[in-house]
Amino acid sequence: MTPIAESRTVRPFGAFNLTYLWIELKRKLRNRRTLVLTLVFPVALYLLVGYPQRNVPLTSTPVDQGGISVAAYLMVSMALYGAMMSATAAGGSVAIERTQGWSRQLRLTPVSPVANVATKIVAGLVVGLIAVLATFAVGAITGVRMPVQDWLLAGLAVWLLGTLVFTALGLMIGYLVPSENAMQFVSLAIVLLSFVGGLFIPVSQMPDVMREIAVWTPVYGIGELGRAPLTGEAFNVLALLNAIAWLAVFAAGTALLFRRDTRRG
Repeated sequence: MTPIAESRTVRPFGAFNLTYLWIELKRKLRNRRTLVLTLVFPVALYLLVGYPQRNVPLTSTPVDQGGISVAAYLMVSMALYGAMMSATAAGGSVAIERTQGWSRQLRLTPVSPVANVATKIVAGLVVGLIAVLATFAVGAITGVRMPVQDWLLAGLAVWLLGTLVFTALGLMIGYLVPSENAMQFVSLAIVLLSFVGGLFIPVSQMPDVMREIAVWTPVYGIGELGRAPLTGEAFNVLALLNAIAWLAVFAAGTALLFRRDTRRG
């Protein structure tokens, strides 16, 4: 086989490999800013806002009679916020890669744009899991009590959906804006989406116009699914479709921007 023919050989899974994944994980875990956003910030927010309401019932059932507390509701929201912040932190690293020419170097390897995005998303899943576990652990230590299935369902929803969607968003921003502005854009986007999407203020308490806007944001669908086990609401298919649609948009945007970036002369 000639070198040209060999270079055109289709590699399984776009040359996705564990070595590249391990490199991505080490880079993320060595980043102090990422660790602060992952471990400290969501926990501090929960302790500041949620912990004082550990005895306030979320529903009509008192907490001391097995009811869910407002603290549990806010704990899930803060876990999602932590997963979002840690996931989108990938945007800053991608922007730095662009200035260093790393994205162009990847174009010379068998790693396809899809495999590159998939690697960063999987790495983001690991870091996002740390954020969720840290917030849930502090919640449990400080008195949050829920049925086991509620812990699992809420945790899986905010971890998987929150990390997948917002890792893709962070990557897209990282390929779209200059390195010196990437983290500012990422942080601003997360804060705005959190407020508008009902993460800090329940959508039911928003003005009518804001409610109409909130249901179209990526935070809304994930938040609704994550808190549904606590509120006892029926499974919201539209919320799931919301999260899947935004994941598809951000992932496609990242892949297209990666191709454009690596083709620049």
